Amino acid sequence: MTDAISLHTERLILRPWKPTDLEPFYRLNSDPHALRFYPATLDREQSDAIALRSQSLIEEHGWGPWAVELKEKGAFIGMVGLNRPTAELYFQPCVELLWRLLPEYWGKGYATEAARACMDFAFNELDLEQIVAYTAQLNRPSQTVMQRLGMTKQPGTFAHPGVPVGHQLVPHVLYTQDRKDWSPSA
Repeated sequence: MTDAISLHTERLILRPWKPTDLEPFYRLNSDPHALRFYPATLDREQSDAIALRSQSLIEEHGWGPWAVELKEKGAFIGMVGLNRPTAELYFQPCVELLWRLLPEYWGKGYATEAARACMDFAFNELDLEQIVAYTAQLNRPSQTVMQRLGMTKQPGTFAHPGVPVGHQLVPHVLYTQDRKDWSPSA
């Protein structure tokens, strides 16, 4: 076990999970609109399992998929962080950048702000050479965040092994960011 790290941005705190985060996280994970680019919504048990696994990773490594809190209100707004994917992906081993925010916080730049802090941490504190982000090819909003971060879209698509065969969300796109090309103000 190591010391859990929190990241601070102008408007956000990326921090370890609290029991009070579970209810709004479930609200996010059970919302069909919020998870329209995922194969299915989650029930409470599945949602809690993600939060608990995220907290476990933070306790183990000091970092992981953090709970995100709005400084101004102290409100939980979602999850943003770094993760080592467990799915069998052709670009493994890797550390991925991920985010999932409650819809009422979309369009305010929070995902980009939090993700930028994670990338800065990954390159400057963890000394990683590369960060990846991937999403369903249909997920234009997340691809826009990846582009705002200065990430590079890799050619083609790949079939995500966690999506049921034949599902419209099977084709995924991969974006990468190399440390040598990273600029926090990108």
